[in-house]
Amino acid sequence: MQFGIFSVGDVTPDPTTGTTPTEHERIKAMVTIALKAEEVGLDVFATGEHHNPPFVPSSPTTMLGYIAARTQRLILSTATTLITTSDPVKIAEDFSMLQHLADGRVDLMLGRGNTAPVYPWFGQDIRQGIPLTVEHYGLLHALWRNEVVDWEGKFRTPLRQFTATPRPLDGVPPFVWHGSIRSPEIAELAAYYGDGFFANHIFWPKEHFMRLIGLYRERFAHYGHGTGEQAIVGLGGQVFMRRNSQDAVREFRPYFDHAPVYGGGPSLEDFTEQTPLTVGSPQQVIDKTLTFREHFGDYQRQLFLMDHAGLPLKTVLEQLDMLGEEVIPVLRKEFGARRAPGVADPPVHPAAAGTAR
Repeated sequence: MQFGIFSVGDVTPDPTTGTTPTEHERIKAMVTIALKAEEVGLDVFATGEHHNPPFVPSSPTTMLGYIAARTQRLILSTATTLITTSDPVKIAEDFSMLQHLADGRVDLMLGRGNTAPVYPWFGQDIRQGIPLTVEHYGLLHALWRNEVVDWEGKFRTPLRQFTATPRPLDGVPPFVWHGSIRSPEIAELAAYYGDGFFANHIFWPKEHFMRLIGLYRERFAHYGHGTGEQAIVGLGGQVFMRRNSQDAVREFRPYFDHAPVYGGGPSLEDFTEQTPLTVGSPQQVIDKTLTFREHFGDYQRQLFLMDHAGLPLKTVLEQLDMLGEEVIPVLRKEFGARRAPGVADPPVHPAAAGTAR
């Protein structure tokens, strides 16, 4: 089981002080958080991709390449790589390059994104989101597996005798997760190719994601990649911890209430009841995270969102200390003890296998 964190890279005012970090400060903070993740024993750091304020990570591979040079073990991934509005050729080349720089410690999560204006900014039509995803990923898949590609589609110019460079490290492409919060077509796509499916179920009730993951497992088996229990699943989560749960709730409430995504919506109590958000003690985080297996079956990757909504860097680093020292060791032990026979191992590039836990 892999444990890690993901960042959406939002630049949000701290509601308790009114202070807003600069873009430079936020970018540097994300790097500091990634380094801390390795220090406390996490397996994965993932960054989002956004091209609009109030977010800063518009170039994930640039950031991950910098982090790669300063880490030895951490798997570097994305919380979303925009398969709809990014050129598959550029994705293929950027992530192969990153593979070489990071000695294989690289994978990526593909998604359509949740910002409608990004489509016309990059010359695409949001109404074509699913067809763009299917076509672009078909090309990306081929570019990594065929040295010479002849290809023609609907949404970009044809390729004739094209070779993407550099080639994937040791001929093994980066592992791909297909991320979705609502679309069965994406679960189907992940199953068809035998890739991973990441259900970032941080906003909606679990029942919706149980259906999506169930569909993915069923279709994974249908396409002959193994049993449904052998399908490769990742989940999201959100936590805020203090030794005393009442202190955690009191401290986190203003950040929740003013968060750019869910501020002004359901109450903190309702949100924690209906979603994976856990605000409380380390033991409460352990207890709730262990219930994910009951809902979704054995899975391979658990990522937590921890640095959002204007939380100060100092607070985030304190959270990571608690996560790495008190939560993850228990989760590793408990998930390992409960794991059913025959479940697939987490994805790791062969070149990085020696550094993985």
